[in-house]
Amino acid sequence: MDLTTRSKLGRAFALGMASLLVAGRLCAGSILVFAAASMTDSLKVAGAAYGKKTGEKVEFNFAASNLLAVQIAQGAPADLFLSADDKQMDLLAGKGLIDKASRRELLSNTLVAVGLVGSPVSVSGPAGLLSKQVTRLALADTRAVPAGVYAKKYLESRGLWDALAAKVLPTANVRGTLQAVVSGNADVAMVYKTDALISKKVHILFEVPAKEGPRIEYPIAVVAASAHAADARAFLRYLASKQGRDLFRSYGFLIPAEQ
Repeated sequence: MDLTTRSKLGRAFALGMASLLVAGRLCAGSILVFAAASMTDSLKVAGAAYGKKTGEKVEFNFAASNLLAVQIAQGAPADLFLSADDKQMDLLAGKGLIDKASRRELLSNTLVAVGLVGSPVSVSGPAGLLSKQVTRLALADTRAVPAGVYAKKYLESRGLWDALAAKVLPTANVRGTLQAVVSGNADVAMVYKTDALISKKVHILFEVPAKEGPRIEYPIAVVAASAHAADARAFLRYLASKQGRDLFRSYGFLIPAEQ
């Protein structure tokens, strides 16, 4: 099975999660957070810390932000939505599906290019992606997934996209992009810096300075139909607190107010 087929199956699986979540939550009365795949490691730690502090159970549904937005629009019982871009949050806001008063920009990030540890591929900057050493460049779906949209926008700004488009190997989300390099299906991948930092199997080839790349925003908001809105707001406040910011910073995220 090729990576494109896997990407399509991944999207179908993520969309199918909506009906499963409606059928029954893992723990009645818990807070259910729909969050971008790039938030997986840090949010699991944050949820555990919050649970220990408050006794509240926090559950997560991680996927590409565009798929999560579709799930919420289809009625999945999310309490909080943490997106990797404003577009998906704006789409839900336009349909009246989030509590606009609760919305805030929580985090930011930067893009990096990564290669497999031990690989002979050497790329020191974006122009290096044109090298014959790079036969496959893994990107999250550039039509819809925020990480891929950001990467394409950056490559277009450098005048490289048209020459690189034929090399692109699309994936369902940013974690799939990282895995494409780990599995050997791609020579290089462009992912968020935070994703690169959690893997010991890849190394950063070059980083896109925040001022040169597209502004990466992670908005968060309470879902309008939440059955646990007060608890969701409390968890949102925790994530935005000093304790939450310190945790996210330790994973490599940027805090917008500090940029």
